[in-house]
Amino acid sequence: MSGALLDVAPLPHVILDPIVTTALAEDLGRGGDITGEALIGANHRSRLQLRSRADGVLAGMDALARVLYHVDPMIRLDAACHDGRRLAAGDIIATLEGATRALLIAERTALNFLTRLSGIATLTRRLADQLEGSHARLACTRKTTPGLRALEKRAVRLGGGVNHRLGLDDAMLIKDNHIAALGGVREALALARERLGHLRMVELEVDSLAQLEEALKTPPHSILLDNMGLDDMRRAVTMTAGRCLLNASGGLDLERLRAVAETGVDLVSVGALTHSAPQLDIGLDAVQ
Repeated sequence: MSGALLDVAPLPHVILDPIVTTALAEDLGRGGDITGEALIGANHRSRLQLRSRADGVLAGMDALARVLYHVDPMIRLDAACHDGRRLAAGDIIATLEGATRALLIAERTALNFLTRLSGIATLTRRLADQLEGSHARLACTRKTTPGLRALEKRAVRLGGGVNHRLGLDDAMLIKDNHIAALGGVREALALARERLGHLRMVELEVDSLAQLEEALKTPPHSILLDNMGLDDMRRAVTMTAGRCLLNASGGLDLERLRAVAETGVDLVSVGALTHSAPQLDIGLDAVQ
């Protein structure tokens, strides 16, 4: 398979660089690459190729480029593919040329980013394809790797999904523990509206049709249907009648996503996109 999938802008350097330099520092430790220093001459140069070993969707080229830059700005990166492209096993992704010591220092950190993020994009694409032709969109959650959220959320978009909240500060999500602390759905919604900024949205989590009925008396922007069965989801769609977005979430069986989408909900949120995506097998080998 080939061709561009989605055009998603690279992350700004101000976001990428702290993540990349932390990862490099973790690998270099206190003494640097003692193997490369001992075995490889300072003037030795190499030409390496990044190649996909499995079908998938590419993500993380922006992180790869910053890894190379921080290790040695003189490394040359010739990209044959860009983020969002569908890959077939055997596809050449890029060619790297430069000082061998530097390339070997960058290798594992660069591949860690590329295989992890491409794995997320690949799983997202596979599940998004299950929803094609339905009304629903596939969304991720905040179940991300600490420190890598911005990269993983971008990988979801490259795979054809959409982002739910990036963090606690970009929208209100009133969950079961908020409702319990405040005494009920009505009380929680009233307080949220009183204190909400004019550009902010409110999503309310409900786990029963009774809670949904209460919420619909003064609907929030979105309602999250938590751990509901298909029949209850269908009833929720009928009850809501388009007055707010409906987001299905919670323990969704990945094999029944299509059935969930066909209930008429607007979004299907799947934490597995980021917490359980297998890495995409990508190799970096010397060009003979």
